[in-house]
Amino acid sequence: MMDTEKEDFKSRLAPDVTPNRQLPWLTGIELLSDTNQNKHFLPTGLEGIDALLGGGLRQGQVTEIVGPSSSGKTQVCLSSATHVVDRNFGMVLYLDTSNSFSPFRISCFVNQLHPSLPKELKETSLQTIMSNIYCQSVFDIFALLDLLHHVETTLKHTVKLGGSKLCLLIVDSVSSVIAPVIGGKNSQGWCMMASVGVLLKRIAYEHNIAVLVTNHMVGGENGTLKPALGESWKGIPHIRLLLSHGTGNNRGTTTVLKHTLMASGRTANFVIGN
Repeated sequence: MMDTEKEDFKSRLAPDVTPNRQLPWLTGIELLSDTNQNKHFLPTGLEGIDALLGGGLRQGQVTEIVGPSSSGKTQVCLSSATHVVDRNFGMVLYLDTSNSFSPFRISCFVNQLHPSLPKELKETSLQTIMSNIYCQSVFDIFALLDLLHHVETTLKHTVKLGGSKLCLLIVDSVSSVIAPVIGGKNSQGWCMMASVGVLLKRIAYEHNIAVLVTNHMVGGENGTLKPALGESWKGIPHIRLLLSHGTGNNRGTTTVLKHTLMASGRTANFVIGN
């Protein structure tokens, strides 16, 4: 990807001044055709999770990964970004709210993907992958809302860089910027949380993008853990997966908490490469 193309992408991240428009009515046949032709699965690169989801992250939907600290949420994000670009699905936008993005881990995943490649070709592959992952640090909900509006505006102009189109949007983690503003009786924080959710779902649906967000756990009744952000946020993601520690440092278990096509409770084991 040329530097001029990257600068063009950045320069077109301008505030959205386009008025909201009503989406057209679609018949069931049209929706089915759109699903079969356009709503592809993007790989996470983790066999257990991809098999459980029927192929990976569904375009047009919001998938949420929840779990306690060090359960592998960020690793799923980094693995997904690496594999999506490596298989030429398109570009990835990674919104990092807690300084968790790791170029080193990306390089580890690339090494695992191409273990037999000569060093020079492996380095070329890494550079290609990294040049198609755009990472932006976001530390508060105001910046997140602003950036999501910018992304939506850019997508409305159908920006393509080097033939690539944005296909995966990652927010790791969404709860880090929302949780601080929803405490107490102030309704403004809850309104901003709802705005983030609406924007993510609209970006996913209108632009056929897979959206992946992470969420931490908080204490619930009887000392049990539950996903943060409460019942109001629960309705935002189409799919919610719970990650938990397995046996061994790089092993885990994922459980379906919510899914549009399957009952909750289904589980799968996965292994994250060293």
